[in-house]
Amino acid sequence: MGIFLAFATVLAVSGSPAYAQTYRFNSVVVEGNQRIDTATIATYAGIGRGQAVTGGELNDAYERILDSGLFETVELEPRGSTLVIRVTEFPTINRINFEGNRRIDDEDLAGFIESQPRRVFNPTVAERDANTIAEAYAQQGRVSATVTPRIIRRSENRVDLIFEIGESGVIEVERVSFVGNRAYSDRRLRRVLETKQANFLRAFIRADTLIEDRVEFDKQVLTDFYRSRGYIDFRVNSANAELTEERDAFFLVVNVTEGQQFKFGEITTVSEYDGVEADEYQDSLRIKPGVVYSPSLVENSIARMERLAVRNGVDFLRIEPRITRNDRDLTLDVEFVLTRGPRVFVERIDIEGNTATLDRVVRRQFRVVEGDPFNPREIRESAERIRALGYFSEAAVEAREGSSTDQVIVDVDVEEQPTGSLSLGGSYSRNNGFGIAIGLQETNFLGRGQTVGVTWSGAEDAEQYVFSFTEPYLLGRDLRFDLNIGYVEEQSGFSNYDSDRLFFQPSLSFPLGERTRLSVRYFFNESEMKTRPGAVTSATITNEIAQGSLSATGIGYTFSYDSRLVGLNPNAGVLFEFGQDFAGLGGDNEYIKTSARIIAQTRVLNEEVTLRASLEGGALSWSGTNASRVTDRFLLTPAIMRGFEPAGLGPRDQSAGVDDAIGGNLFAVARFEAEFPIGLPEELGIRGGVFYDIGNLWDLKDANTAGGTIVGANGSFRQVIGLSLFWDTPLGPLRFNFTHALEKEAFDKEQTFDFTLSTTF
Repeated sequence: MGIFLAFATVLAVSGSPAYAQTYRFNSVVVEGNQRIDTATIATYAGIGRGQAVTGGELNDAYERILDSGLFETVELEPRGSTLVIRVTEFPTINRINFEGNRRIDDEDLAGFIESQPRRVFNPTVAERDANTIAEAYAQQGRVSATVTPRIIRRSENRVDLIFEIGESGVIEVERVSFVGNRAYSDRRLRRVLETKQANFLRAFIRADTLIEDRVEFDKQVLTDFYRSRGYIDFRVNSANAELTEERDAFFLVVNVTEGQQFKFGEITTVSEYDGVEADEYQDSLRIKPGVVYSPSLVENSIARMERLAVRNGVDFLRIEPRITRNDRDLTLDVEFVLTRGPRVFVERIDIEGNTATLDRVVRRQFRVVEGDPFNPREIRESAERIRALGYFSEAAVEAREGSSTDQVIVDVDVEEQPTGSLSLGGSYSRNNGFGIAIGLQETNFLGRGQTVGVTWSGAEDAEQYVFSFTEPYLLGRDLRFDLNIGYVEEQSGFSNYDSDRLFFQPSLSFPLGERTRLSVRYFFNESEMKTRPGAVTSATITNEIAQGSLSATGIGYTFSYDSRLVGLNPNAGVLFEFGQDFAGLGGDNEYIKTSARIIAQTRVLNEEVTLRASLEGGALSWSGTNASRVTDRFLLTPAIMRGFEPAGLGPRDQSAGVDDAIGGNLFAVARFEAEFPIGLPEELGIRGGVFYDIGNLWDLKDANTAGGTIVGANGSFRQVIGLSLFWDTPLGPLRFNFTHALEKEAFDKEQTFDFTLSTTF
């Protein structure tokens, strides 16, 4: 790219060669300057009156004036004892235009460049601006984009600066391949990278363009992937992108060296801190010999020891991991050394850039306050927590020396981003027909870090209004408060009745340990079953409608254990949840409702195949004078038991010529599945799966079934097998299930196909 200008630089020095002649000037005369002051130009020259000046020094003066970037031409001419400096000033930029751009707006391009209207035009800056614009297009995958700066001269030494842009087409990454990988296939490694291969959905997905920063990020992500799996010698040798012969796509080839996989060897703890015994800290460790080595496990162990030190009142404890490599048996011995760190305190925490968010929202992400011992690890973790809030587009946390060498000031510099969202959506279900949903949510309400949401959804047979509020740090502690208030009207899709329900539920949740959490709640709900106009209902449903409006008030809790994030195996995890609701503190109904589930997942065959297993169950124990209703009992959906319609299995009342699902007090379901590649191109994002479900829903104790024709009350275990297709789309991960019931009852409602948004364990 070049400037359509001719810039002349002339140095006129009479006499013999410059290095052999000296000059003395009693005066300096400047000609041709209009905007730049004469004294300023003389200052750039740096030649004093009466000073002996050599030809070389005169040339240096010329370079200094030219390098100021203010002049189009510079000429120095000695006239006896007078030095004449003749200049032509660069023109002033009248306006800046962009031509040929469609993919990037003028306003965005203007924000990229240094050149500005009413400032001096500089061809070097204009060239730099052209390169910046071309780089912006390259970030979109338009690496062949051309940007040429042009000028149009105007009167009064002004110019219009025009950037002529040829946007070019998007050059995609056609193929990503690896060289040197043995432990993991190309397909598995491609799933790690942010850069993706082009596919037919590229109109929605922009990860298939070659962006240098993204490739650098991918190299780091790939390194983290291997090292978290024990390949401590792993390195990326190169990541080369080559254009195809047609120059319409890239081949990205990543050359790696994997090395050997190491496991933990002997794990020990020693103390070099007077008064601190190593045994207690050794007992707090979770990692054991034989576990695949991962730096994150070492980091987690150090953090756990430091938290133990805080609880024990031990200040300035530092844990240094000393690692001994054993190449013979491919193990790493880790010795955690407890030492006394420097006596450095946090002087203060300065927060800048938060115009809407309150300081306390940022400050509560720190586990330290002013006056506490300084811990670099804790500061890094606090920075990650601030970024995870989602309130800021940028968040930098740095520590610097304070008023003395034993004081540290923590600077937090953030840049806020919008946190409100308006969602519009449509839906269709066989039960409720077509529907629309409108949601308004603010995740940083009034800058307090609170979440407020209002949702309305309406369908042909259902309508609901919900208000939600969340305070994640009640009273400044790790205590989450949630409030949900709603009203729901719906027509049952499996029985001939309508229902109205009003609910109010505040809850508190807090951690019990590193992997465990407890949530406690109060609930109030009032519901009424109504006869649908013109519909015939079974005896059981008729009896339940006759009870009118009933309310339930009580308390409940949910205990959860989750090893997915802090477990020893990055490829496996377990989630366990157990909860109970106790109704009877007021209202009409008295019962205990218990539910539990456990889900486990692991990846095998070099992480190509994912295995999942889950067990879920529930029990309703009814008491009091009222009979239970179908709205109180359990009903199974395809999300719990595949292969059947919603409420398609379990007890039913077939009296009055209808077939109403009436639910049950007890249920148990076990699900087993495998997910694996099926040989299709990776860029399609399609994988396959097989599954087997077995489950049962039964028991109608305390239900008013008088006059009914009941089937399935005693229950029987149904068995289902099926095939799945998993498809990653811009709309989300879709899942298609094709099922076949191995065992079922004659009255069950089988469903051989369904598709849903796939959920990630």
